[in-house]
Amino acid sequence: MFKKILKTTFASCLMLFSAEIMAQNLTYTINLNDRSNDEFKVTLDLDKGLKSSAAIYQFASTAPGTYQVMNIGRFVRSFKAFDAKGVEISTEKIGDNQYKISKPRQTRKIQYNIAEIWDTKVDKDNIYAMCGSSIEEDHALINGQTVFGYPTGMQNKPLKIKIDFPKEWTFGTALTQDKNGFFEANNYDHIVDSPILMGRLTKATAKVAGADIEVYTYSKTDKIKSDLLLNGMSDMLKAAGAFLKELPVKKYTFLFHFEDKNAGAWEHSYSSEYILKETEWSKEVAEGVVDIAAHEFFHVVTPLNIHSELISKFNFVTPTASEHLWLYEGTTEWASHKMQLNAGLKPLDEYFKELQLKIRVDNRFDKNYSLSKMSLTSFTPEGQAQYSNIYMRGALVAGLLDIRLLELSKGKRGLREVINEFAKIYGANKAFPEKKWFKVFVKKTYPEIADFFEKYVKNANPLPIEDYFKKIGIKYTSIEKSTDQKPKFEIAEDATPAQIALRKQWMTNF
Repeated sequence: MFKKILKTTFASCLMLFSAEIMAQNLTYTINLNDRSNDEFKVTLDLDKGLKSSAAIYQFASTAPGTYQVMNIGRFVRSFKAFDAKGVEISTEKIGDNQYKISKPRQTRKIQYNIAEIWDTKVDKDNIYAMCGSSIEEDHALINGQTVFGYPTGMQNKPLKIKIDFPKEWTFGTALTQDKNGFFEANNYDHIVDSPILMGRLTKATAKVAGADIEVYTYSKTDKIKSDLLLNGMSDMLKAAGAFLKELPVKKYTFLFHFEDKNAGAWEHSYSSEYILKETEWSKEVAEGVVDIAAHEFFHVVTPLNIHSELISKFNFVTPTASEHLWLYEGTTEWASHKMQLNAGLKPLDEYFKELQLKIRVDNRFDKNYSLSKMSLTSFTPEGQAQYSNIYMRGALVAGLLDIRLLELSKGKRGLREVINEFAKIYGANKAFPEKKWFKVFVKKTYPEIADFFEKYVKNANPLPIEDYFKKIGIKYTSIEKSTDQKPKFEIAEDATPAQIALRKQWMTNF
């Protein structure tokens, strides 16, 4: 009798445990047919109740690649929970980004309205437009962290999203849809990594360098169309393929929004999003778009294929800084211009002008603020004041690292080759150790690189631009030595055969 009772009890516990760990389906619906009050009307349907440990509904405090405090919870205008019969369950806001549900096990539906970012004024921590959200009569922009949240502990659960929108609208996103029209995301990180642009859009597609490329464009007065953008970017994408040997993605989506402001762009694993000022299409506009798109596209390498565990296990609750923005942003900015130089798309004189600009801008920032400190303080007001220099000093340091690696390898292996090697070692699903990355990099390259990192990444020693470019037969005249107070690069007339040979390797897509 005791054995029978024990067996029955064990079976009952096993059934309860199985039910407890059974996959919870998260199905979100957004009603964009109702765009009143500039608010997203969001419903989360649950096929069963939440565990007690999931009683807190979490909105994002920040998002990958933004390096800023967002506190999306401050945009929530109403938040309600309901049981299976539609009876409201009491909820309480317990933090900037958290709502507590009093009866999680009875909860079957969560509904909330959340204001769009662009037209909502805030007292502090303004969110970058390209990382925000917008609702207008003829289009809408959704960045995942600005609209969606998740029950605590369910960040890694798969989710489906149904968006009801006007029948004349089209949409662009890297997400796929199931047969019922639901967008599918592997987890919360995936939806944050996959912006959605909807509305009166133009579309263009092509296969470039072995990858399927999609371009979706909203242009307020139809001055700029997707086919113009795709044609303008085709050579750059081919150059990226040559620079990387092969593109690390099979499909990539560009989302462009042209209206009344230049706000920049935001990279994602399989897409990028651009908020740019609408103007007449011209050669100058095309060149500007190509440069910014080259930077965002190169992020398919860093951080998609080379990133620390802080990126792969992102903390949406508390902003946590990585020390390696020099890699994610600095190296990417360097590569976006260098790959165009190597492919012959950017003349050497134009490349020199880019370097000169970065040096001039770098000189306006705190010279004692290292790249490591810039990274680790990126979420603070102090760090934000220095942050944009990651695209200047960060790119300059990456360029010097490239020259140093070429010198040590006798022209056989620059930063591009090392980055390509690391992309194969790690990849999208394997992270490098945050605290040990400098040692890992040095072990993969040369002992001398440890000294380079110590001086120019961990600390803010003056950059040896003149000495390093001399190694490749290029003369650099600093601001202090220049007669017109501008830095200058030029081919050195007295370069040695060894320097000339190294410069050829520096400029070659081998």
